[in-house]
Amino acid sequence: MKSIILVLSLFFGMQSFAQKECVFTTNIKDSIGTYKETKDFLMHEKVFAGKATYMFFSLINNNGTPLLKVQKIIKSADFIGANCFDNQSKIYLQLQNGRVVTLLYGDQDTCGNLVRIDEQKLSTRILSGNFFFMTGSIEDLKTSPISLIRIKYSTAMEDIVAKKELISELTNQNSSPENFFVENLHCVID
Repeated sequence: MKSIILVLSLFFGMQSFAQKECVFTTNIKDSIGTYKETKDFLMHEKVFAGKATYMFFSLINNNGTPLLKVQKIIKSADFIGANCFDNQSKIYLQLQNGRVVTLLYGDQDTCGNLVRIDEQKLSTRILSGNFFFMTGSIEDLKTSPISLIRIKYSTAMEDIVAKKELISELTNQNSSPENFFVENLHCVID
């Protein structure tokens, strides 16, 4: 009996350890409803040959509906081609338990914004969009780390390997992209 209690206490202790404290950039509750958004989390970074690409995820709870906000930022001195989100866009998350979770794009069609910074002779393209979780997918994301992120744009597809550990050149901080959902999903699930 003592061994069962010990095993259960270790299991629940590890579960609570896996979840990080919630840090919100926006947390509004008023007569219209509620809106919470976690801070941006760097999921992918690639700096090579004068071009830098960053992918950020944040989680949103909009009146009880959980969403994934994706923001992709590309900086380059050369021309930056556009990838667009439309009603056919999806994100596929391959989990380490073998399952694949699909998220559906839920905003207006967009190809992002192109900004030219003259002082540095760099162009920056910023693409943002919100994706809906499909029914039943959240439970898998709470318990299994991700291994691959596939983003289906309107005319292209991109695969990103979710790293166990990412040491960012941008922020000089360590993070664990593969555990993003395991550690943060509880922040937006009621």
